[in-house]
Amino acid sequence: SNQNRSMEAHHLLSKKGFRTKSYGTGSCVKLPGVTVDKPNVYDFDTPYEKIAEDLRNKDMSFYTQNGLLNMLDRNKRIKGKPEKFQKCNEEFDLIVTCQERVFDQVLEYLNEREQVSMNLVHVVNVEIKDNHEEATLGSFIIYDLVEKLSNTEDPASDIETVIEFLEKKRNKRFLHSLAFY
Repeated sequence: SNQNRSMEAHHLLSKKGFRTKSYGTGSCVKLPGVTVDKPNVYDFDTPYEKIAEDLRNKDMSFYTQNGLLNMLDRNKRIKGKPEKFQKCNEEFDLIVTCQERVFDQVLEYLNEREQVSMNLVHVVNVEIKDNHEEATLGSFIIYDLVEKLSNTEDPASDIETVIEFLEKKRNKRFLHSLAFY
């Protein structure tokens, strides 16, 4: 839902000077609630400040303790609100996802829409558990991928070699596919 993992990577990549965007792919933004069966649900166009205000009003102590208010504070310093990938008209050279389900959703969307420019995009999944610690560690793996690709002469041709290197270095399996705009 464009809150934790992708925003942590967005934060790190932006700090390192990379032009970065981050998106969610679901139908709405879902954040943990006080109970597992009652998540907090928001539209993608809801500003981070409004989400944080709502959570503070519901239970400031709980949402401070579980880290959601700190996460939302970080997010609002990066951009104003969560954004939905399927509403984006920009073209990218590389799309990185943090969960296989999202990887599948991105590819499904790209393959179902009408291809106009036929520009190639690489879609890579780096599986990252959705918690604060793993989001931080995962952002460094994503940075490693982007940094190594940016230092090759031909990133499109070298991406498989870079992925193989990182899979061995990080002992982590990546998914990679191609799509066209």
